[in-house]
Amino acid sequence: MTTKLSLATLDAIQATATIPNYERADLSAGIVHFGVGNFHRAHQAIYLDDLFNTGRDHDWAIVGAGVLPSDEAMRQKLAAQDLLTTVVEQDNNRSAARVTGPMIDFLTPNDPAATIARLADPAIRIVSLTITEGGYFIDASGHFNAAHPAIVADGQNPDQPKTVFGLIIAGLKARRAAGLEPFTVMSCDNIPGNGEVTHAAVSGLARLSDPALADWIDAHVAFPNAMVDRITPATGPREIGIAADDYGIEDAWPVFCEEFKQWVLEDNFPAGRPALEEVGVQFVPDVAPYEHMKIRILNGGHAAIAYPAALLDLHFVHEAMQEPIIQAFLEKLETDEIIPIVPPVPDTDLKAYYKQVENRLFNPKIGDTIPRLAQDGSNRQPKFILPSTLDRLRQGLDVTGLSLVSALWCRYFLGVTDSGKPITFNDASADRLHAAAVKAKDDPMAFLALSDIFGEVGQSEIFRSRFAHALNTLSEQGTRRTLQLYLDGKLTE
Repeated sequence: MTTKLSLATLDAIQATATIPNYERADLSAGIVHFGVGNFHRAHQAIYLDDLFNTGRDHDWAIVGAGVLPSDEAMRQKLAAQDLLTTVVEQDNNRSAARVTGPMIDFLTPNDPAATIARLADPAIRIVSLTITEGGYFIDASGHFNAAHPAIVADGQNPDQPKTVFGLIIAGLKARRAAGLEPFTVMSCDNIPGNGEVTHAAVSGLARLSDPALADWIDAHVAFPNAMVDRITPATGPREIGIAADDYGIEDAWPVFCEEFKQWVLEDNFPAGRPALEEVGVQFVPDVAPYEHMKIRILNGGHAAIAYPAALLDLHFVHEAMQEPIIQAFLEKLETDEIIPIVPPVPDTDLKAYYKQVENRLFNPKIGDTIPRLAQDGSNRQPKFILPSTLDRLRQGLDVTGLSLVSALWCRYFLGVTDSGKPITFNDASADRLHAAAVKAKDDPMAFLALSDIFGEVGQSEIFRSRFAHALNTLSEQGTRRTLQLYLDGKLTE
């Protein structure tokens, strides 16, 4: 028998899951969050739930917001269960469920005026974002793309914004007109320098229509950098079924995640912030070393194993790591090419950090999938893999392994695995990636011609040579044999 999740049923649910020890009525809004997906509910919302459970800072509750149809779908699912979420934390040796309740409202994306009004509310002191790596309108050089059609449209119609950044600007404009202190804008996405990237997007868009407002934003709005980390797979029938069968909870969209979590934040919140240091958040003057470590080693590792695993018909991440050749490929790539160019991190052994990452990837309970790691590569490869490639090229170092990662991505976009099974793409640029991969069968440079993705890397003669040789070897000898040649030091012309 299951119990439908709601405020009214928490007493029944606490027999199988931890529930909040604070009352919803005691909370008031302090944060508007754009992008209420699984990662947000497994990360930022968990930290706030932990803090509220200590009896502190109940004026920092979350108001959800968004701009996409998927945001409205999530709003409806969560509203039907009083904005509560079941979070199942899973380690190799234990699993536990908890119900979290730090969200007190969820604005419909169908009413941007209501969102702008909430952003103008003086009670809102932080606006946070998890809008995925592809949501920041960044070009191949890492700069804000003011020519993107969505940005051009918002620049021409600032009073009718369609993007997250247009809404934020409208909210800031209303606060400035009312003489109110601006809120802090806090990115929680996996992007190097995510605070600076967000600043560039907000200021750059504002400058298209109101240069004076852009100057005010540059002078008065804080954009702290952050490093966030927790492996959080997508929710599907499997997760919904486990929540019901193992915990007796009927939750329309539960979240499953690993037990490990980390959040490193630049302490730059002029309008105030919750005391998140009380529940494990690290506040530091410079986030860059931590984010480089995480993005290059963990996210880069995800991107590295996604495509060979997919080509070998593997579905779960832990299954991929149980394949000796994939585990060895990842370890050699990390040890030989990625870790040596990661800048030092305070009080951190990078090799020990990688071993912790490897252990996390082996966790069978998470149920993280290769399709999730493989999705959105047109945004993830330029952020997680190609920066390492570029750093090595600029230092005159070899890039055999990193070139192989790019070749595996190209091979994946032919659309069939090594056994001939069709691949379902999940990438906004899937059509042009597939077309380029097909052309690359005869001319490997056709894939590198995607200059908005490969940028300077695609112009390097060393990279072009290594990429072409790896791609041809994949075509002629298959994924498994190509990986073995790399491990043997024989993937050379």
